[in-house]
Amino acid sequence: MAVPVPIGAQAAPLLRLIDRLQERFFPGAMDEATARWIAALLIVLIAYVLARFAVGMVFSQVKKLSARANNQLMVPALEAPFATLVILCGVIAALSIVPMWEAVPTVVHMGERGAFAAVMLWGIACAGGAMIDHFAVGAHARRLHIAAFIPLIKRTLGAFFIAFSILVVFESLGFEVKTFLAGLGIGGLAFALAAQDTIANLFGSFVVVMDQPFYVGEYIRIKENEGTVEEIGLRSTRLRTAQRTQIVIPNKTVANEVITNFTRMPQRRVDATLGVTYDSPLEKLQLVLADIRALLRADPGVHQGLIVASLADFSDSSLRVQILYFTSDPDWESHMAVRERVNFAILRSCAARGVTLQYPDPVIRMEAPAVGQGPVKA
Repeated sequence: MAVPVPIGAQAAPLLRLIDRLQERFFPGAMDEATARWIAALLIVLIAYVLARFAVGMVFSQVKKLSARANNQLMVPALEAPFATLVILCGVIAALSIVPMWEAVPTVVHMGERGAFAAVMLWGIACAGGAMIDHFAVGAHARRLHIAAFIPLIKRTLGAFFIAFSILVVFESLGFEVKTFLAGLGIGGLAFALAAQDTIANLFGSFVVVMDQPFYVGEYIRIKENEGTVEEIGLRSTRLRTAQRTQIVIPNKTVANEVITNFTRMPQRRVDATLGVTYDSPLEKLQLVLADIRALLRADPGVHQGLIVASLADFSDSSLRVQILYFTSDPDWESHMAVRERVNFAILRSCAARGVTLQYPDPVIRMEAPAVGQGPVKA
């Protein structure tokens, strides 16, 4: 029959300490195995208390010191992995002193290596995520376009790191990862052929990240689709239309199509045509044109770079007045407010000067005959 043995020779000092404490305080009260199980439970309890309270107190002080030094980058992110590491050390120490059968220590040793690797990789992931978040805050403060793509970059790096971590944990457990990676060469070719669209969308997302034609919150048009960018994912880009519907566009389409970014317009153009009847006095029409130029120059919402108000053409039914200007704010609501204000001012000027505007469609006016005249003959 196999004899219970402790795990590893590294537990010898701890075992001697437990034996001395038993002989000093509980001589003959319990056997050696029971004393070791009780000591193991106490070790786990102490580790939990340290992780729950002591680590929290230490990190609280470190956070205060970091705040004074204006450096709070990785300290909060490392608190949970460090507390887990303390509990893991307590569990391993407890397992190292309890009596187990010969086959069990090998399994526990494998779990020990895998757990340590997982906790260390978790700490690295938390530190890396904190660094990316810190960079995101700075990018948003500086209004950099890359700030909108940082969540996508974080998710992409996280996916690769998870795959790498799984391989490292399996390697620490004793599995032959190299053989698995060699098999991926053949399987990867088949996967690439079966997932051409997915890979194309993935590369399209990287093109969007590198080229930065738009970012979240901007209003864009891709082919016949236009709307506000809500999310830029690994596979697709999501737009919210003016009708409040959502459009999902594959990133390979986004990378290959012409993109119109309305948000990045410095100003928004207004190109209007006004029809004036031929019987309007030319002197009054010239005064109206002068009024339009003056009100455009005086309006704070009109960009003063290019302002045009002139008699541009002759149509079959009216004189065509061309009005061209830009609003200073490209925001649609502000743009429409300026256009409304300018249009009302133009109508008031035409009414004050006695200039008649032509109706969009031909209108037949029937005038009653004068008193004493007979009916109009054809």
